[in-house]
Formats: sequence, structure tokens, C-alpha cells
Amino acid sequence: MAGREKRWVHLRLVVVKIWWVPMSSEPSGDHVVQPKTRHDLESWVRDYLRLPPDRVAMLLGAIDSVFTRHERLWQESKQEAIQALSAGFADKMNRLRHELNEKEVTVSTISHYFEQLVADLTEKTHRDPKTKLMNFSRFTEQLEAFLALEQRGRWCAVGLVDITGFKWYNDALGHPVGDRVIERVAHLLREQARSDDLLAQERHGDKPKDLHARLGGDEFCFMIPDLAEYRQAYAVAERFREAVEQYDWTREDARLAQHPVRVDVGVVCLQLGPIAARRAIARDIAAALIQQADKLMYAAKGEQARHIYLMRARIENGRLVEMADRIDEGPRRSTEPSSHPRRRSTDIRRADGP
Repeated sequence: MAGREKRWVHLRLVVVKIWWVPMSSEPSGDHVVQPKTRHDLESWVRDYLRLPPDRVAMLLGAIDSVFTRHERLWQESKQEAIQALSAGFADKMNRLRHELNEKEVTVSTISHYFEQLVADLTEKTHRDPKTKLMNFSRFTEQLEAFLALEQRGRWCAVGLVDITGFKWYNDALGHPVGDRVIERVAHLLREQARSDDLLAQERHGDKPKDLHARLGGDEFCFMIPDLAEYRQAYAVAERFREAVEQYDWTREDARLAQHPVRVDVGVVCLQLGPIAARRAIARDIAAALIQQADKLMYAAKGEQARHIYLMRARIENGRLVEMADRIDEGPRRSTEPSSHPRRRSTDIRRADGP
């Protein structure tokens, strides 16, 4: 401490002596160049203050000491400021990260909600509100896609269903009973017209799904994919028809005991063949299958048949061709045109097949 005090005393003395230098010896202010470096300062002190060399060294040493201390203090302050800023920045970044994580969770939740909402709305647009089956437009889209893409199956079946004398149920028993009849037939169709329990259905992995749809009013349609042979189509459709006949309809309304519900069913079983033969004409083939199944259904209705009307078909030269009937299990279908009026027509050629 004594040495430091002495240096400050010397510095004060130097400053006092500077102020007492005769004014006549001071340079004109117009010609004084302010020093910018230590070398300039040393020259300035030597030239303008006219101090003895030892005093010049003492003054410059004192100035260096003050500057060094202030530079050290400035560096320490700067380091502390940087550390404080870094700590504050890190804390702010952690808060922002936490907030972003919370927002990401919120955004993810909202995104999932809207995705599910869109999926639900899309599903509802594809479903009949009364029966929850596919609507007819969705059914035709799926059928066309199956015909254009499926390469593994051998046969598929497309069927149309009509509730026999449905108008009577609405007129005699009321529309609420008619609605219950439609809903129950739809449930039985979805439950019985399926291929999952056929012995041939033992393939693993993704496979085409059975399709069930409400065509409109009291009419329905279905598609059974990937059948091993055409007789299975008859078995599936007949199982559904018998399930409707054997159902206890008094569970829906006691008055149905005297008028149990029946259905008329027409089925076209298509030999799929090479995909190249149907890919480009899948839409036309789908329409032809539905129209032909409709004709068979109305033939069964016109003859009041108690069995399935079924025909086999294949694709030949870009058209749907009926194959010769070889079903030998009784009068299951009529190959002759029915006299009953039909609402739809299709360009079908008759040809013998293997």
C-alpha cells in the first residue's frame, strides 16, 4: 500500500508541475496533435511537457498502471456480463423449449382430433345412415378397384338383394316397421354374406374384403372376393337367404308372424382370369356385373323362386360373357330370360365355357 500511495503522490506532483509550466512554453492549441497510441503519448509527453526523463518514465508508468487496472476491470465486467447473458439466454431457451414442447403436444392433439374428424366424416359420407352399410357409389368404387387391381383370386361374386313385397310392410304395418325390416335384413346380409368361414379362405396377410351396400330403398348388393370355385358363391348367398327366412321376425313386430320377410337374390360369379384382360375396362365390367345380377334378382322375384338365381361369367374380348351352367344341385337358377319387367339391361353375350 505504501508503494502505491507513493506512486499516486508522484503522479499528483507531476500533474501539478504540468499545470505550472509557463504558458509561453505551451504549444499553440491549433498545432497540438492528440496522441492515439502509447508511443504517441510518450512522444507527446516528452515534446510538450518537457519533463526530465525519469519523470516521463514515472508518468507513463502511472498511466500504464491505471490503464491496465481499468482494462482488467473491464475484462472482468465483460466476462461477468457475458456469463449473465449466457445464463439468461440458456434459461430463456429452456423456457422456450418447454413452451414449444407443450405447444407441440397441443398441436399434435389438435391435429389428431381433426384427422379423426375428417376420417369420421369421410366414413359417414360412404355409409348409408340407416343401415350403416356402404352406399352404392362407394360400393361401385370398391368393386371397380378390386377388378382393376386384384391378381390373386380365381372367382368373385356380385349379388343383388330385394325384400319380397316390401311395399306391403310399409303400407300395412307402417314405416317404422318397414325401417326395422330394412335394418334387420342389412344386419343379416353383413353377418351371413361373407367368405371368412369358407374352407378355401385360408390365405394369410391382406386380402380383399367382402363388400355390403344398400343400393337404395329395399335393395342391397354385396361382393364376395377370392372364391376358390363358383359353387361357394351359391353357398354364401343361400346361407343369407335362409337366415332371412329363419329369423324370428316377431322380435321386430308381432304382426310379422303372419307375414315373415323373404328376399330375392341374384348372383353373378365371375371367373377373374388375367388382370390385363380387365384392368382397362374395370368400370364397364363392374357395371355389367351389377346389371346382370339385377336381372337375375328380378327373374327370381318374377317366378317367386325360393332359391338363388346364379350365373357364371367370364371376360372375353373386353366383354362379360355368360358361361354354360354346370350347377347340378337342383333348380337353382333359370338361364332363360324372365318375362318379368326389368329396370336395367347390359350387353351380355352367351357362350359355352369350360
